[in-house]
Amino acid sequence: MKQKRYPAIFISIVFLLIGIFITFKLYSDWKDTELAINQPFVNHIAEKSENLDLKTIIHEAEKSVIQIEGHNEYSTITGSGFLYNSKGDIITNAHVIQDADAIYVRTSNARFYPAAVIGISEDTDIAVIRVPQLANRDPLPLSDELAEIGDEIIALGSPHGFQNTVTLGIISGTERDLDVDGYHYANAYQISASITHGNSGGPLIKRETGEIIGINSVGMDDGMFGFSIPINEVIDIAKKWSNEAVNEDLKFASITDIMSNINMEQGLQDANYLTEYFWDSIGIRDYISAYSLLGSTLQQSTSYADFRNQYIYIIDLRITDSESEVLDHNQIETTVEVDVMERDSNQDDEKEKTTSQQFEFIFAYENDQLKIVKITDTTD
Repeated sequence: MKQKRYPAIFISIVFLLIGIFITFKLYSDWKDTELAINQPFVNHIAEKSENLDLKTIIHEAEKSVIQIEGHNEYSTITGSGFLYNSKGDIITNAHVIQDADAIYVRTSNARFYPAAVIGISEDTDIAVIRVPQLANRDPLPLSDELAEIGDEIIALGSPHGFQNTVTLGIISGTERDLDVDGYHYANAYQISASITHGNSGGPLIKRETGEIIGINSVGMDDGMFGFSIPINEVIDIAKKWSNEAVNEDLKFASITDIMSNINMEQGLQDANYLTEYFWDSIGIRDYISAYSLLGSTLQQSTSYADFRNQYIYIIDLRITDSESEVLDHNQIETTVEVDVMERDSNQDDEKEKTTSQQFEFIFAYENDQLKIVKITDTTD
């Protein structure tokens, strides 16, 4: 007679159920565990990916947009350009620099550098200049495709001298041919965004992709529309000039000469601009750009991590008032009032609050560049 095995079967089922439960619990714990990423570069990219709106796209693009000043004995011509490779080479219009004896550029963070011409056309309105100090920066991507009528575009101009000249519009025409002031524009884009002297030479960006599709070149007197040179029409000659240029053979103007002629009125304008750029960077969580505006002494006393932690709870902000005045020793004081919306870190539910705050910035020239040397919260 066979012995009944019910107890053994019951015990096996119990162990099987326990094994299934343990396996499920381990999987759930693994799935809910957050992965910690401690690489600063990865964290910075993650921060910048949040809320990628038009304001953020423009702010990032302006880092590659350069204001160009062409000086000669009689005048100063101001235009724009943009970095297009990692050698510090800037594409611009030929008419911006054709009569210049000395060329200087200003970056979006108000840095000031001499430039040298590495190529200029007599027929097509294009030129390329080089600024070695801007080498190894990431330029904006160039589009491989032609734009089409109806594409939304962003036309950027001088990031500093004309206070972030940005115009929006669409491609309203293609394959336009025209001659202006001795230059022939072939297959040009007609755009609904107006182009002024400050925009000339700046990039035309496709709103959808963020890629450069053209060079803003000609504006109409009535401001109704403008024309841009497709980047595909000129990129080959620009690359040829860049590949053939040797820094040791280039002629750069002395920055000392031009710095000695900068009056404090220009310094006040620069201080106001840098204050606005600082808060714009904080507002879109671009702490690296804001931190780069600090002078060396301030950076030595404040690490990037500590600086970032001062502003990390800010959700949004708006400058309500700003005043600057010249102090002794070529320093400039800027007092700025800012409405700040931030998370209340002292509350468990992280409620949002908006407060009016006041700050005092002290600017000074450091290695011929205007820098923030002191920030004081003067809120009552």
